[in-house]
Amino acid sequence: MTLPTTMNALVLKQDGFSNAPRTGSDIDSLEPYLDYGALPVPRPGPGEVLIKVRMASVNPSDLYFIKGEYGQPRVKGAAAGFEGVGDVVDGNGLYARFLKGKRVAFVGGAAGSGAWAEYIAVSAATCVVVKPAMRDEDAAGHVVNPVTAWTMFDIVRQSGSKSFIFTAAFSQLGKLMAGLARDHGYSMIAVIRKQSQAAHLESLGAAHVLIETDPDFETRLADLCKSEKPRVLLDAVAGQRAAGIFTAMPARARWVIYGKLDTAPPTIPETGQLIFMDKKIEGFWLAKWFKRASLIDKLRTLRGVQNRFISGGWKTEVVATVKLADAMQQLPDALKLGDGKVMIAP
Repeated sequence: MTLPTTMNALVLKQDGFSNAPRTGSDIDSLEPYLDYGALPVPRPGPGEVLIKVRMASVNPSDLYFIKGEYGQPRVKGAAAGFEGVGDVVDGNGLYARFLKGKRVAFVGGAAGSGAWAEYIAVSAATCVVVKPAMRDEDAAGHVVNPVTAWTMFDIVRQSGSKSFIFTAAFSQLGKLMAGLARDHGYSMIAVIRKQSQAAHLESLGAAHVLIETDPDFETRLADLCKSEKPRVLLDAVAGQRAAGIFTAMPARARWVIYGKLDTAPPTIPETGQLIFMDKKIEGFWLAKWFKRASLIDKLRTLRGVQNRFISGGWKTEVVATVKLADAMQQLPDALKLGDGKVMIAP
């Protein structure tokens, strides 16, 4: 196969982190952050593979990143995008050559390489061979949300409680967690913003749904904390609402923050609970889990995630698939279509 020397990509316009106030993941225009243009096809370095991208997912982390508000700096002139699925077309090293011709899911790229492009170079060791029965739509978002759901559910199982609280629960991650909870006999207490989302989330497996704007929110929360005794709060918002939920939870509760959708810092109403009730506040970042987890744990998790998609236990809800060439114009509107995933396809 003769590879091209150039490719199309969505290219970062700025370096490093933003000095502006944090504005969240909403995007009205890509113009301040990205250009659509040509880049050299990346060359795989030692232990790397070159992947022809089939489909890339759009996650909140991507949007924070292009705005300079994520936990790693931008590289001006590099392609954006963290996660996707594609076919290995070239490689450098024994394992890389083994992967050639295989369909793989991937996260992250080598320096100057990103998923919102026709090709990406990544470490061969981080590629996940995708089983034939798995859809591209599921494989493209196979790692960030599903593996996060699987590993955070392990936190719930280790807590000793059969229930947990999940904020921003109508996200793709929240939907995955609802099914896991139901199928393993756990009660997920889902916190959402809209009443219209409740029935669907319950159908996916959420045992209880709390609407943030309900006047009886605090009363219902208190009753559930008393009856269900949830000891884990999985939180993507990290705002004042989450701080109030954590305060209402029983002794030995853990507030696990994996996102920061609220741009305002919360106030902890009862800091004494951290001392006298042995409560804890901690962060979760999947990138660190991948670095710390054993090879056996990684293989077990990835196998379980793929099997769950193939069996129909999980399904990625896609609201739009945008062509790479049209993304500058169409992606902002696609992101406003509803509570589902948006994909980019070359």
